Amino acid sequence: MAKLALKGGIPIRNPQTHPWPRWPVWTEADEQALLQVLHSGIWSYNGSKELAFNQAFANFIGVRHALAAVNGTVTLQLALEALGIGLGDEVIVPGLTWQATAAAVLDVNAAPVLVDVRQDTWCLDPQQVTAAISDRTRAIIPVHLYGHLADMDAITQIAQKHGLKVIEDCAHMHGGEWRGKKAGSIGDIGSFSFQMSKVMTAGEGGALTTNDPGLFGKLDALRNCGRRPVALDSAAKAAGDYGEEGDFIQSGNYRITEFQAALLLEGLHRLPGQNNTRAQNAAHFNALLQQLPGVQPLARDERMTRPVYYMFCFRYDRQAFKGVPAARFRQALAKEIGTAVHPSYQPLADCTLYRPHTKPARHRLNEAYWQELNPSRFALPVSEKIYREQSICLHHSALLGSKADMDSIAEAIQKIYDHADELN
Repeated sequence: MAKLALKGGIPIRNPQTHPWPRWPVWTEADEQALLQVLHSGIWSYNGSKELAFNQAFANFIGVRHALAAVNGTVTLQLALEALGIGLGDEVIVPGLTWQATAAAVLDVNAAPVLVDVRQDTWCLDPQQVTAAISDRTRAIIPVHLYGHLADMDAITQIAQKHGLKVIEDCAHMHGGEWRGKKAGSIGDIGSFSFQMSKVMTAGEGGALTTNDPGLFGKLDALRNCGRRPVALDSAAKAAGDYGEEGDFIQSGNYRITEFQAALLLEGLHRLPGQNNTRAQNAAHFNALLQQLPGVQPLARDERMTRPVYYMFCFRYDRQAFKGVPAARFRQALAKEIGTAVHPSYQPLADCTLYRPHTKPARHRLNEAYWQELNPSRFALPVSEKIYREQSICLHHSALLGSKADMDSIAEAIQKIYDHADELN
């Protein structure tokens, strides 16, 4: 008789009797905030909720300026535009990331240069970054991935040496810290996502952070149809060519609504407590993983003084599980614990959602540029191994439970190990 749930056995956890924490989280305070916006009649365009969120988020990240925008893909695009990056320029991005990191580079007509990641943290490999720099490189976009920050010491040093800009992709890292400084406050610009699955959400949305008043002025205008910022201090005016009146730059509408801002304000109140719960459960789970056969936690860099987990990921050893492929292990684990188990992102060198050559009308500006956009020209062996053979990832909502919940996942891993023959 089969023991594993995938083969008809009894699962470790029944989601009907032991449900996982829901996501997104909301309370009566969220409902009241939405009703306030509804009755105010001011539903968008620099309303009081949006302005309050911008200030609160800037304070939380520890920067001078924060600015909400429509989503985390657009925030990357606007950051690149504000830095003057475009046709003829190269931007270094990790090969293991959501496609938007590279797609934003395409959208400003620059060339994404895909660089491999470190085996131990799955974040951008500084040695590979150095090797990829050319005389056309203008910026680096380190992605703080799955609960780990990129090596910002090394990346900052590389950028300073070569005169490059740094845009932190913080879509996974709302409140994480490197040497006591929050993600989004270290590079020139930070880019955040508030999409439904993120640790702070308004369904959709994004934010930009910076300490540079000139960049803030450009970013504000870029997200608001090119309009000169409503409230621009003297330092920002001195740093940018705004003129006295009217528009100063061509752009579009990338604003959020007051309803989103209301949800984000409430979510920001809950975020520190939720991050602490996730971190405590992740630490407990990592300790359990070290005692289990065939699995291994990702490395924890001591310079990462506060972790934040969008996904909790660990490494899988197929040989220890009698040759069972990682995809099959993920299926078995999902059945045992009653929640989805994912691989890492697909490496961008061969990603079903990153296909620049499907849009020749937009991207075929010239033949040389067209060839630069072929992602298959990049070799990403570490990223490929992570995706195909090693990555086991759980959504952050699982970390909002209890240590007993973490114990049940560990129990399921041990059960699969003990009965791996059933999966062959």
